[in-house]
Amino acid sequence: MDHSERSTRAGAGDALAKAFEMIATPAIFGFGGWLIDGRLGTFPALTLVLAVVVFGYQVWSFARAYGTSMDEALESRRATYGGPDPAAEGQS
Repeated sequence: MDHSERSTRAGAGDALAKAFEMIATPAIFGFGGWLIDGRLGTFPALTLVLAVVVFGYQVWSFARAYGTSMDEALESRRATYGGPDPAAEGQS
């Protein structure tokens, strides 16, 4: 197995793990909210609140991690090529 195939498989595995996490975590918290709602008689208030808040946090967390990894890749590329930053031209 060559490097590109290995990295493709690793990327597919990471994507599957993120997708599972994106669905399973809010579902678990939603289920917990459902149990609490059943005890308090407030269905579906806590079910929806917990599931939506956790899903929103997941989206924010993944977007932040993606932005950080893109920034690191950009810095790595700049260090590899050693050229000036094109965005910085004309700002001095």
